[in-house]
Amino acid sequence: LGKCLLSPIVLAAYAYNRSLSELGPGGRGEDEPGVLCQLFAFLMAFFGLAPTLLLLAMALECWLSLGHPYFYRRHLTRRLGATLGPAAAGLCALFCALPLLGFGVPMQYCPGTWCFIRMAGGGPRQLGFPVLYASLMGLLVLAIVACNVSSMRHLYGMARRQPRRGPAPAAAPRMEELDHLVLLGLMTVLFTICSLPLIIRAYMGAFAADFNENADLSALRFLSVNSIVDPWVFIIFRTSVFR
Repeated sequence: LGKCLLSPIVLAAYAYNRSLSELGPGGRGEDEPGVLCQLFAFLMAFFGLAPTLLLLAMALECWLSLGHPYFYRRHLTRRLGATLGPAAAGLCALFCALPLLGFGVPMQYCPGTWCFIRMAGGGPRQLGFPVLYASLMGLLVLAIVACNVSSMRHLYGMARRQPRRGPAPAAAPRMEELDHLVLLGLMTVLFTICSLPLIIRAYMGAFAADFNENADLSALRFLSVNSIVDPWVFIIFRTSVFR
């Protein structure tokens, strides 16, 4: 959904050879970006945070189902799963709308085809939101890594408890658990590598006054790479396909 909403805006900017603020003017001041740029910054922030929150829900489910199966069976229902997605999206939308209300500043970055929250320069009111955003992302990343590491530990323990001798079908469950362990490990490493640059850039811009648009662009590219590569890692290293 994020790619489908954001990509046409970028392609239109290149097609007309105009910046996002020129394509969608209407800012309240001369230095304020246009409406389209503000919408783009909101969508970038939302689709960076909302999938991370959903990944945390998936990591928690995996950890509970492997480590606490009785609690999982008793308390986690389909109704809870159905309401969790919209609830997470609504909370992320409210949080990411704060710059539109004045807490944080949307900014157009070079070459004018993308916008995001200003991560360097300005006062506490301007830099408070990117620091809060990066802190929330950092906490989510730490929680996801902790849940996935715990799940990997449970999978490894389950694989070790499988019998080592016997016909081939007896060894199949052990192989399946190790396959899931490898998949979970790859996705955890990829997610962590892709998320950390944005968190680091937000803190450097706020506390070290390091305004570097190229570094900010690289951080956003890393964050985008995760949403592109992660599904393919899941597809390719899924047990049946990988074998």
